[in-house]
Amino acid sequence: MNFSDLFKQSNQICEFSPNGKYLANVIQFRLIIRDLNSLEILNMYTCLDTINYIEWSRDSDFVLCCLNKRNIIQVFSLENPDWKCKIDEGSAGLVQANWSPDSRHILTISDFHLRITVWSLMNKSVSYMKHPKNIAKCYDFTLDGKYMLLAERRDCKDYCSIFSCDSWQLLKHFEVETDNLEGICWSPTGNLFAIWESPLEYKVLVYNTDGLCMSKYQPYKWSLGVKTVDWSPNGQLLCIGSFDSKVRLLNYITFKLIMEFEHPSKINSKDLIIFKENDGKMKNKKDLLSTSILNESNVIDENEIFSIYSTPSKYEVYSGSLQIAAIKPDLDRPNPKMGISSIQFSCDNRFMLTRNDSMPNILWIWDMKKFKLTNVLIQTMAVKSVSWDPRQNRLALCTNNNKIYMWSPQGCVSVETPCEATFSILNLKWNRDGQSLVLIGKDHFCVTYLQNDTDDSKNGSDNQNSSNENIE
Repeated sequence: MNFSDLFKQSNQICEFSPNGKYLANVIQFRLIIRDLNSLEILNMYTCLDTINYIEWSRDSDFVLCCLNKRNIIQVFSLENPDWKCKIDEGSAGLVQANWSPDSRHILTISDFHLRITVWSLMNKSVSYMKHPKNIAKCYDFTLDGKYMLLAERRDCKDYCSIFSCDSWQLLKHFEVETDNLEGICWSPTGNLFAIWESPLEYKVLVYNTDGLCMSKYQPYKWSLGVKTVDWSPNGQLLCIGSFDSKVRLLNYITFKLIMEFEHPSKINSKDLIIFKENDGKMKNKKDLLSTSILNESNVIDENEIFSIYSTPSKYEVYSGSLQIAAIKPDLDRPNPKMGISSIQFSCDNRFMLTRNDSMPNILWIWDMKKFKLTNVLIQTMAVKSVSWDPRQNRLALCTNNNKIYMWSPQGCVSVETPCEATFSILNLKWNRDGQSLVLIGKDHFCVTYLQNDTDDSKNGSDNQNSSNENIE
């Protein structure tokens, strides 16, 4: 594992390109594009004001920058740095902007979700979609990029519309059986989508592309309901996380309940493996629970592992019963810190990760072949960010300190970033090849490279040259 130098950034904006070759970051009003292998600056673009958000196009040819104060979007090209584009929403305001799947259209949402505007970069045409629902994610694209699902609110009723992403023509428009729709999510197969009610009512509905309701799931009433919904990567499971700290799994054929996962306050090591972080000093090699987590090889060199990962923080296997103290939420405030806030699947559907907001320093890992809890990770601090490796069963997380933590079926490890300055990691993101991570702090970021056994010299000399590119 190699670490780069620290580089400055603003607003925690750092994004890998979809093709995995570039890294974009922001310093106030400047957009910086770096080569990922050397971290040398390839292009630097200057915007009209502070950049609030950036997004790569799917083909990695363009980057859009949102300037919310001016209601402006600026678009830059990597292939032709002299080409520039500016989109001005004017008095309509700008809340959100995203690329369409074809990388040649940009969708913007105006203030108060009054309309969605589709801007074409090819012929400069403009089209509008009225009455988008005022929710965090009012539209969603299929994985193949052919269709867009839009949640709408008309005459105090919820509707869904399906558009073709080729021509932006309306294909289907229908009313849905919700009182206050909260979210939408396409199935990975693209033939079904799920919608759900606001937290005030537990109701999840599944529709097909013809607008027919295939299933309605409502396990209870008169209590806080759905908090998060996600499909498994193969589309065979619909997973629902709710405020009662349970995850319910529905099958994709009958959409009946097949499993219900609880997050108990008392766990026992007889039934699972409990990894508990310990900040104490290391006593011996047996205290360090790390195997070949970086390459998933079966060959373990204990001396080498101990010399690299002998940091003040480590994991220990906890034996016996353990009582977990849950945080009591403040029910007088909106959005109480309780319930399942995150459901994430590994790339091959083998494992599922869940987080319970009432236990912010604990991660729950489930074996989806056996439908049982297999690992529990207990951190000393609240987990700030966690993400699966897009290529293998490997998990990375951070807890607002200078360490990166990793889990695989072989074990756990914590690695301290070798940075001279104080660097607390607030967020992390994987590159698509699973061989690099960007670690993001409050004002700086660094890149860590995870090496395979056959990759002896990846970035060895590149990191030495990267220090000259640091922006002061």
